[in-house]
Amino acid sequence: MAGLRLGPLLRQVDWETGTGATVWVEADRPCEAEVRCADGGGGTARTWQIAGHHYALIPVTGLRPDAETAYRVLLDGEQVWPLPDSPFPDSTIRTPAPGTDAPVRVAFGSCRWAAPPSDASHDPVGPDALDTLAQALARTPERPRPDVLVLLGDQVYADETSAETRRWLATRRDLSEPPGEQVADYEEYTRLYYESWLDPEVRWLLSTVPSCMIFDDHDVIDDWNTSEAWQRRMRATPWWRERILSGLMSYWVHQHLGNLSPTELAADPLYAQVRTADDGTEALREFAARADADPSYTRWSYRRDFGRTRLLMVDTRAARVLEEGRRAMLSEKEFAWVREQAMEGAGGTPGHPGHQQEPSAPGQERPGAFGGYDHLLLGTSLPWLLPHFVHDVEAWNASVCGGRRGGRWARIAEDLRQRGDLEHWAAFPESFDALTDTIAEVGGAPGAPATISVLSGDVHHAYVAAPDWSRWSSRPPRSQVRQLTCSPVHNSIYASIRLGFRFGWSAAGRALGRAFRRHGRVAGSRLTWHKTGGPWFGNQLMTLTLQGRSAHLRLDQAQSDPAGGGARLVTALETDWAG
Repeated sequence: MAGLRLGPLLRQVDWETGTGATVWVEADRPCEAEVRCADGGGGTARTWQIAGHHYALIPVTGLRPDAETAYRVLLDGEQVWPLPDSPFPDSTIRTPAPGTDAPVRVAFGSCRWAAPPSDASHDPVGPDALDTLAQALARTPERPRPDVLVLLGDQVYADETSAETRRWLATRRDLSEPPGEQVADYEEYTRLYYESWLDPEVRWLLSTVPSCMIFDDHDVIDDWNTSEAWQRRMRATPWWRERILSGLMSYWVHQHLGNLSPTELAADPLYAQVRTADDGTEALREFAARADADPSYTRWSYRRDFGRTRLLMVDTRAARVLEEGRRAMLSEKEFAWVREQAMEGAGGTPGHPGHQQEPSAPGQERPGAFGGYDHLLLGTSLPWLLPHFVHDVEAWNASVCGGRRGGRWARIAEDLRQRGDLEHWAAFPESFDALTDTIAEVGGAPGAPATISVLSGDVHHAYVAAPDWSRWSSRPPRSQVRQLTCSPVHNSIYASIRLGFRFGWSAAGRALGRAFRRHGRVAGSRLTWHKTGGPWFGNQLMTLTLQGRSAHLRLDQAQSDPAGGGARLVTALETDWAG
């Protein structure tokens, strides 16, 4: 009898028709995987094999719009989900009502170190925000459930393994040899996903709330693709090739495939090849090798539409161009795709995305003359707008590494870049400007969305920032633009770094940042911005509720319940804005 090894993960619900979904599973042997819904919907898929593991992405059809149905998972006809004696409610699929003005709830965060605490009564990094959300939803069914959970990177930590995982690694190989206590190959990556996604609360949460994911550095290794010098150094190590190929392969299997719609999956030649092969390992390995060698070979970025809310998830790791003098956060091809997806519909009329209108004179915009979507979400693991001091130091570093102060300073700056994680959008100045231009263009288009939100994580704290367009453009965008940064879901931050981020927003930080700019011969940024909330530290999630032309933001922090009984979500911020 086939068993359920991992999952189920409810990855997609069809927002266009409200009649379909996709569910991801891993079985322990080849089998027929099936989803049966209480309302009669369902679907089947045969498993396919990668490195001795058996996976299926099951298309579910026949669902009723604007409804909720419980579902079961069967392998070769035998029920394997829900688990016997599960303390959680049935996993369900909620479908939208297309064409209505129902709210869209988007919960997001990043950086979840999944290692279980050695002492069940005390977690050294505090309560897990995903665990706490799952418990709240399970205990209080009437609590509004997110329509999608957006995970912005560091879903697994390949370079920071738990004590339990290290003991398991030691049964496979000598940990005194590189890469030591880090994962080395595909099989060891699967261990990380088991540790993370078999957590009972998270397993139930991912089975009933659709998810969108993108990688960040720790999904492969800290500071992944920081610079050309970093990449040369890593490629010279004997263990790196297996690590990067395994990281990309496991990401494709566990995260990337579920990001794609059924239409995109049907058109994906690699997915077709893997599904029809007796063993898809070599085909996937070849794909990963080509993707690592050429950032323009494949596109990890993707688009999802939730009614009149558009989410663009942007790959800010594998798509980088690292050659000094040409450095870019995204390859030219990748950035062109992002801009095209953002602009599509921003110049149109309702129901006719992409149909261009003549722009109105300032102050004479026609009410209701909006494009194909009302809200644009740009999911980028790395923040666009950083604390001012951090931004200026990264801009200085990019200039000095490029040779503006000579070879000696370039070597010093490269060492600082790698030691200090100086690799956000600010460290790629031309890319920062290009992203800013795109946001300004979309926000100023005839069909401008009401809000543009840049969703980010990485920096192990949360804050809200708003740009000031007065020096960037003579005609500021009509859209309300925000940088929404939220991390970690479950991790920690050194006290010294907390102080550093607080200093980064201060007047003294700005002054010191300007001194760095002068030394690096960097012109001051034409874009200015200010912090409107935060910083907040701790394990946390943000939730955007989007309805009509309005947006509501809530920040919830996971805190130990002083009355006992585990943890609870405590709201640290609620705010509204509208376009």
